[in-house]
Amino acid sequence: MNRFKPALALLAAAVIGSLPVHAQAKGDPAKGQTLAGACAACHGVDGNSVVPVNPNLAGQHGDYIAKQLTEFKAGTRANPIMAGMAAALTPEAMADLGAHFRRQKVRAPGAKNRDLVDQGRKLYRGGDTTRGIPACAACHSPTGAGMAAQYPRVGGQHADYTVAQLKAFRAGERANDSGAMMRTVAAKLTDAEIGALAEYLAGLR
Repeated sequence: MNRFKPALALLAAAVIGSLPVHAQAKGDPAKGQTLAGACAACHGVDGNSVVPVNPNLAGQHGDYIAKQLTEFKAGTRANPIMAGMAAALTPEAMADLGAHFRRQKVRAPGAKNRDLVDQGRKLYRGGDTTRGIPACAACHSPTGAGMAAQYPRVGGQHADYTVAQLKAFRAGERANDSGAMMRTVAAKLTDAEIGALAEYLAGLR
């Protein structure tokens, strides 16, 4: 495995270097807290969802949240419920929401299937050079906290949500990823690997 590390590092560097860098969203967390009342039913009062198919927003990078809201509103990311919620939001309000949720502490739901965790850890941290799959940790960090703001936090996310998003990327149903990076990676993942990654990420704090 060690002989693959230089190749993985080069592949990850090439992928990261091909993506645009976004500045951290500037927003007012106090205003965002007021606006977040409308998000609580699906995402929890503090951004920790109690419904596994709805994502945790707590601890997520503010600019990533603002980007997703912008794309829900524009239809670039398809979701009828979120399109309706984002329709009336201004860019400033989106930034405020991002600033609020960024300051909340995520409560990792934990893995439901411990047997899959080791498999998910290996793929997340090391990738698979034989199939051209870079390590997820190269962009999302070893802890799953994300890196440089434009790479979202994936640690502490509900496994059901992670599975749904990876499958959506794989099927091309979700296509708002920069440079088609996630679609390219997800296309090479099996259902079993997606499940293993999701279980591993659910336990990261």
